[in-house]
Order: sequence, then C-alpha cells, then structure tokens
Amino acid sequence: MKIDSVRLGVIGCGRIAQVAHLPAVAKADGVQLVAVSDPSETLAHGVAARYGVTGCTDTGELLGHRLDAVLIAAPDRLHLPLGVQALEAGRHVLVEKPAADTATHAAELQARAESAGRKLQVGSMRRHDPGMAYAKAAMAELGTILTATSWYRIPATLRRPTEAALFPALVVDEDVRAREAGFKADRDRYLLLTHGAHVFDTLRLLVGELTNVRAQVAHHGRDYSWHGTSRLAGGGLVTFEISADVRGEYAEGIEIYGEHGHLSIRSDFPFFRHASRVRVHLDRTRETRTPEFGASDPYQRQVEAFARAIVTDAPTDPSGVDGAAALRLIEAVATSAAADGKEVEP
Repeated sequence: MKIDSVRLGVIGCGRIAQVAHLPAVAKADGVQLVAVSDPSETLAHGVAARYGVTGCTDTGELLGHRLDAVLIAAPDRLHLPLGVQALEAGRHVLVEKPAADTATHAAELQARAESAGRKLQVGSMRRHDPGMAYAKAAMAELGTILTATSWYRIPATLRRPTEAALFPALVVDEDVRAREAGFKADRDRYLLLTHGAHVFDTLRLLVGELTNVRAQVAHHGRDYSWHGTSRLAGGGLVTFEISADVRGEYAEGIEIYGEHGHLSIRSDFPFFRHASRVRVHLDRTRETRTPEFGASDPYQRQVEAFARAIVTDAPTDPSGVDGAAALRLIEAVATSAAADGKEVEP
C-alpha cells in the first residue's frame, strides 16, 4: 500500500531526541509524528506534551499505535534490542549513530531488517548536508586518491554556552541523567564510539573502504585524542584525528588530494545549521569551484530522506551495512591504540 506521509514514533526522549530529532520531525515534509516513548514517565509525558502526541513508557505500547516507522534515539547499547522489537512489529527503523554498541550487533540488526523486509537507516546526518552531498558527487573528478586528511575536534568549555544558546529548554529526569553518566564514565570508549561513528562514515562516503588502521591515543584527565593512519583499497593514505575535548573552538574538516585535483571541506557545529563549505580544484583545467549552500538542517533532511526511502522503496543512506562498517573501523582503532599503533584490519 502506498504511503503518502510516514507515520513515525520516536523511541527515546533524551537529549539528542529533544535537541535534534524531534524539532526536525516537526518541520519535515512527508513525516507525521504519532507518539514518543521512554521508560521515564517524566521524559515520555513531558516531551509528548510539547508535541501534542501520545507519550508511552513502554516500547510495546508505542508499537501498538498505527505506525509506519520508528526513530530510535535511545543509548547505543539498546539499539539492537529496540531495533529488533520494532522490526518484528513490522516497522521501518531509523537508528541514531552508532548503529549499535558493537559491529557484531550492528550487522545482526541489518540482517534482521533484511529478513523482515523493512528499511534500516543509520543516523549519520552529515550525509544529508548539501555541502557533503556536493563533495561526494565531485569525488569522481579527482581520479585516484593519493591522500586524505580528516580532523574532528570537540571543544570543552566553549561547548556548554554554545549549546545553551542554541538548544531548546530540555525536559530532564535527573535519575536518568545520573544513571547514564555511569555508562559514560568509560570515557575513552564512549567518546570513540560517539564521534568515531561520524568520522569513519564520512571518510567511507568520500574515499571508500579503509583496509587497515594504525592508531594511538593520548589523554589528560577527561580529554582524549586519537590519531591514526589507514590505507585505501586503491593504495592511497588516510590520516585522521578525533579529539574530545579540546580547549578551543569546534573544528571539523577534510582535505583530499587526487590525481586530477583537490577537495576541501569545512563543517561547522551542526546546530549552527550551516551547510558544509566545499572547495573543489581541478588541476587540468585550473578550475576552482566554491558553491554556496547557506543554511540547512541535516537532521530534517535525514528524516525526510528516510521517509522517501520508505515511500519509493529506495535504498537508505547510510544503510545498516554502512553502520556496521563504521563500527568495525572504530573497533580497529581501539584495538590498535591499545597495542600502541599496531596495524589492525577492520
């Protein structure tokens, strides 16, 4: 049966749901928010009241509503069981990145989606940034890639006032916040999963498969920084940095050099709603392009793309396969860093 507007439920009413996903869903074309769920009564009912929808404290209750799909914004350790529950109920699934807590669980989630004949999309929203989409399309013009350099640096003291200025007022359950702080206390694992999922999905999108990883990690107190190298299937080299936190401004970018030219990307903190800035230089023609995209909400574009994939039966972007591949690279970085830079195949 043709779906004109995708009826969506959101599972998990915490911070990322409130500041990113729910505002995006509220203004997205082709998406209708039906209900939200969270084990916390405070979160479920408080967030539901803001959007004028039903609030549930049980996932099964939410899935009992007439839904086409769900968006899972719960902690990554819950992605597999919640995703399987939704798929078994016949719902398509958009799951926040990382796709799961391990690559094995992400692959299992993808397999369950295929078995159920449902869509699975991973919430790597940078793919839906128009600047990033332009960069992806331009990659074919560069020819064989010689080198790519990526960096992703999250600020410490500057982030809190920035978020306070940009984010809506949050519904907070202090008991939930305290409990989740316990899971996040394993800070090196938490940071690498959270930020590495974005970094490695973007690298794979642009330059293809990374065949091995060598990485090292440094940390001082709560601040961690991973630096590493990888080789591309075509022989080129990739270097990457993931740092959280740094005592400075947000910094995210990629420089790629190929046999025919150069591509440069600079991305801002996503809640500024600026599209990535892209510069493409082609050596043979001496052509340099710097397109202007202005403001854009990648979270809105992401959920709209998910809805279109459902309505038109098109592939999701990124897929569950992509989500599992990013996690394999994260796990390879962790293994290599633990062995002080030993080469690891993802």
